[in-house]
Amino acid sequence: MLKNFRLSRKFNLLLFAVFIGAVILSGIAFSAILNRNAEREVATKATLLLKTMVSVRQYTLTQVNPQLAPALETATEFLPQTVPGYSAREVMEDLRKDPEYSDFFYKEATLNPTNLRDKADSFETELVQRFRGDTGLKELTGYRSSPAGDLFYIARPITITQEKCLRCHSTPQAAPKSQLTTYGSDNGFNWKLNETVGAQIISVPASGVIGNAHRAFLLFMGIVVAAFALVIVVINWLLRRSVIRPLDRIAKVANEVSMGNLDAEFDRQSNDEIGDLSTAFNRMKTSLVMAMNMLGGSE
Repeated sequence: MLKNFRLSRKFNLLLFAVFIGAVILSGIAFSAILNRNAEREVATKATLLLKTMVSVRQYTLTQVNPQLAPALETATEFLPQTVPGYSAREVMEDLRKDPEYSDFFYKEATLNPTNLRDKADSFETELVQRFRGDTGLKELTGYRSSPAGDLFYIARPITITQEKCLRCHSTPQAAPKSQLTTYGSDNGFNWKLNETVGAQIISVPASGVIGNAHRAFLLFMGIVVAAFALVIVVINWLLRRSVIRPLDRIAKVANEVSMGNLDAEFDRQSNDEIGDLSTAFNRMKTSLVMAMNMLGGSE
């Protein structure tokens, strides 16, 4: 079928095939790069938030808790402000008022928490168990499903590293009475020193991560398509100017010579292969004229 097409159409088909292949390959490669970059950007923010929450926990444990701990013995209700995890969560909720961090969610998912709002679900339990099974594992990232859609998460282990943390979590007998009054004696006990009891988890809707990459991908592909389209237009213009039109002129002159117009000239307008072809046709025409003159003289 291609042999019935004109040269310009064949060349355009070749360019179009190259264009489609280049767009597909570049699209696949750039999509992967953009997704990784988007994840890295979100992970950077999430890591910063996790470090902030660790600092808040440490501040509460070393400075707030010692000041409020004595009141736990006489208070009728437990003071959650003495709990590092409570402080971290409250700080995060306040930070989420900033539109830049409104999509980030923080949870200290615990296997056996005092406050059941921190109870790890089945997926979070698996993460905690992985940290418990590998003490050298310091971070996990990935995607998880939720009723609100897929979430991108970063998780780090919560390990009991200080004895003072066990005051409220060793046995019910050692815990403050106000804690037992507020939360009961069934949950949040039997923790041990150096035991991983939960995980700090920062999550963000995957649609946000993918959406950023998708917008950048569309912008990139628009630029690529526009650039290739411009290249095709320029190449077609050069092809028509430098190849198609000279060949058409040569074909027209050759047709006139074949009809007996021996005065027609194959003008050489360039020094490339088309110019060489014009010179060759002129030489052929000269040889033809000489042959016809010799035949005429012999008669």
